[in-house]
Amino acid sequence: MTKNTGTYDSTHIQILKGIEAVRRRPAMYIGDSNINGLHHLVQEVVDNSIDEFMAGYGDRIRVTIHENNSVTVEDRGRGIPVDFHKGEGKSALEIVLTVLHAGGKFDGQTYKVSGGLHGVGLSVVNALSRWLEVQILRDGNRYTQRYERGVPVTEITVAESKTKNSGTIVSFLPDSDIFETTVFSLERITARLKEIAYLNPGLTVEICDERGSEKKQSFSFSGGIKDFIKFLDKTKSPLHQTIFFSTVQDNVTMEAAFEYNKTYNETVFSFANNIHTKEGGTHLTGFRQALTRVINDYAKKENFLKPVKDLDSLSGEDVREGLTAVVSVKIPQPQFEGQTKTKLGNSEIKGLMASFIGEALTRYFEENPGEASVVVSKVVDAARGRLAARKARELVRRKGALMSDALPGKLADCSEEDPGKSELFIVEGDSAGGSAKQGRDRHFQAILPLRGKILNVEKARLDKILSNDAIKTVVAAMGTSIGIEEFDISKIRYKKIIIMADADIDGAHIKTLLLTFFFRHAKAVIESGYLYIAQPPLYGVKFKGSKEIIYLFSDEELKRIQESDKTLTGVQRYKGLGEMNPEQLWETTMNPEKRVMKNVSIDVAEDAEEIFSILMGDDVEPRREFIEKNAMKVRNLDI
Repeated sequence: MTKNTGTYDSTHIQILKGIEAVRRRPAMYIGDSNINGLHHLVQEVVDNSIDEFMAGYGDRIRVTIHENNSVTVEDRGRGIPVDFHKGEGKSALEIVLTVLHAGGKFDGQTYKVSGGLHGVGLSVVNALSRWLEVQILRDGNRYTQRYERGVPVTEITVAESKTKNSGTIVSFLPDSDIFETTVFSLERITARLKEIAYLNPGLTVEICDERGSEKKQSFSFSGGIKDFIKFLDKTKSPLHQTIFFSTVQDNVTMEAAFEYNKTYNETVFSFANNIHTKEGGTHLTGFRQALTRVINDYAKKENFLKPVKDLDSLSGEDVREGLTAVVSVKIPQPQFEGQTKTKLGNSEIKGLMASFIGEALTRYFEENPGEASVVVSKVVDAARGRLAARKARELVRRKGALMSDALPGKLADCSEEDPGKSELFIVEGDSAGGSAKQGRDRHFQAILPLRGKILNVEKARLDKILSNDAIKTVVAAMGTSIGIEEFDISKIRYKKIIIMADADIDGAHIKTLLLTFFFRHAKAVIESGYLYIAQPPLYGVKFKGSKEIIYLFSDEELKRIQESDKTLTGVQRYKGLGEMNPEQLWETTMNPEKRVMKNVSIDVAEDAEEIFSILMGDDVEPRREFIEKNAMKVRNLDI
């Protein structure tokens, strides 16, 4: 071991304060410095505007994405105070924008309920922006100040306001020195604003995108989360009318809306103080426990379980099948896990929610026996499927098909044992699989050829899924097992799983089927960033005077070359991966130094849910409408 002879004393101890700490360690405050952290900036500013609405001020929030990817968030709240703060020797506005853990949400009086509780929202946005400008409308005046990288570069200027409205207008440009990308996603921001409108009846939320052709949308939902359920289930077939409960207990507002549909999948969204708690928390746990208990009690009391052999009680897994639910709480002092607020931790909320839902649903079933029967019958049917799936899983396990030490025979594994350095290519067909096996780097690249098209899991229960050879092969190769209670992402054998299919209509279908499988039964693979789609070239072209093949990945690239002065001596259209020899496949699609791959992510969960239901579900009409609406947007269609 090499010994470091340098001194280590007090001069090496650094103290990062305020804005400097945020810029040096942005992930501590916004999760990361990539696309997620970028959009978290918008969320922090919007959260403050929502808090004003919940406090009873302002009924409209407007978000504008400008041509240069700066963003403006405008509300009609009270406006941030601008008066002088004696304790800090500066204006209250400058304190809010430059001092961490400073704001109006700590005294318990200014905001009874809020989403931004840590007092770092605006100051963090300011710290991570190349520039930020704030306008405050108060007392008939307009107060303006500009900051650059968190530091004020102007004093507060005052002008008479031309409007009687009060409010706050924040404009900022994310700092490209901090973020990997500074291009905002309209879809992602729109989805968040739409959620806000569902969660706050009476609030109007507007979004305007000035990039390209200007797009404007406005959202306001008088039905609240009941309207949210209708949106989530609009491409499915609900079995009964939406069930909705709300109450206020111990200064905690609790709402839940849910219904069952004919699908086999659970769609649940939970919120705390308007924050989307993607990882759930105590409010969701309490809801699920009450739902399972009440349905179980009703099923036993009304003898729903007797006809089903080996069924003593209904499990949480049974109750979740075909369930669409939205759970929302608004509480004075939420305890979020981490600054990005993905999970609610208040222990008391679990009991409050469980008691509230338990009593309300028990009463609802007693008053609506017809709907109770529909719900319980659906859950009992799910239990039958679970028992069948257990038997199928045991049969498959006895044959060794899902065991990590019994890898599928068609898998050409790699020698690397570290999942973080290993790649699995799921390849369409034996022909392409053969080329991939010959062209790969055997040290870290594994090849799994699939014969034919896999099962559409959108229309199948787990017992049927487990009988599908292609899916069993994929699951065995991954090593994660399958099923709500058995899937384990920590056991994954490859942290790059790459779908590699032909660039034609059949290849697109296979990609869609595989994506549906991962979305429904291995979503953690997507959420962990492990799933990719390979982008093989569409064309190989040669120019006059050169033997080198230039690979093109779109019809647009070919058109540009054909319209240029360069003389083409040959154009080859690759209709399948099998048409490329192993060297070409490596060079174009598998070589990490040159290949093009798309990382699969779920940026907008509601939209992903809707699209998979439309494209892969039973209802034909929504699929027809989707195709008619998007037909002209299709690229690289090969018929």
